[in-house]
Amino acid sequence: MAKKLVIIDTDCGIDDAQAIMMALAAPGIKVLGITCVFGNATVENVCQNVLKVLSVCERTEIPVFRGSAGPLVGASYSLSDHFGSDGLGDVIVDKDPQWEQKVQGEHAVKAMLRLVSENKDQVSLVALGPLTNLALAVRLDPLYPQKLKDLYIMGGNTEGKGNVTLCAEFNFAMDPESAYVVLEEFHCPTHIASWEFACRNGLTWDFFDELINQDTPAARFMKNITSKCSAYSQDALKNKRDLYFGPCFVSYDAYAMAACIDNSVVMESVNCAVRVELQGLIGRGMMVLDRTNELKKTNNASVMTKCDVVKLSQMLIQSLRLPCKK
Repeated sequence: MAKKLVIIDTDCGIDDAQAIMMALAAPGIKVLGITCVFGNATVENVCQNVLKVLSVCERTEIPVFRGSAGPLVGASYSLSDHFGSDGLGDVIVDKDPQWEQKVQGEHAVKAMLRLVSENKDQVSLVALGPLTNLALAVRLDPLYPQKLKDLYIMGGNTEGKGNVTLCAEFNFAMDPESAYVVLEEFHCPTHIASWEFACRNGLTWDFFDELINQDTPAARFMKNITSKCSAYSQDALKNKRDLYFGPCFVSYDAYAMAACIDNSVVMESVNCAVRVELQGLIGRGMMVLDRTNELKKTNNASVMTKCDVVKLSQMLIQSLRLPCKK
């Protein structure tokens, strides 16, 4: 059976690293390239983080492309230190001084356009960060979405609960205009793993301990980058996730990647039009579900609501059993 072709667009923080390793471990997936965008860290740090993950997993043949360093329009929020200032927990000391030479010269958006045009109707695009690169792609080629097989997004929210603002999820809040453009103009099959979906299908901290304490180089890498990160500490002060959903371990980007790898991991979803609020003083960046068709949009999205957490757990465990460097 032919492998599923995937492009990963990422702002590589710790959960992105987990999602990338999940894709690399999946036997039915071929990663054509990884495009980088600002978000969890500067785009320069994101590129270095992706290269580090590929090195750990001995998959350095996969090309890495540098993309957008800021939002489509206007000023961005200050970069989050949720996963440390570098996006991977501020614990990596052996930084690669040659990293820039290992990043492709082609811009990420141009690479997106080229790789999809070369594999028309075959590529699944998995977006794990702010959607700036995707918005620029559709601006350069309005027919780009029609050439995709499908699109998987980790981002947005469904209940008006925010994790960085009162009402908006991080990826959409970092570039609301790009999120708006993508959800309006990408008419390919679109699947959204929202913030609340991930939180409502969280895993236990006992599972997290099992995950990172496997005796493999990949697991040791994950244990290291989560070791000093408050987002991976059950002893840290309560955050918005714990307040709304109770204490749990959530590797956010892994939910979108798991759905791309095996759609049976999504047990229930809602198919409806969605739109991103741009004007609200409090609600800017919030995703709104139009289940009564008041917006009269011609494109819907499949918004995930229930996950097979047993399958997800198995995929996470497997993702840290990759053949890796000692």
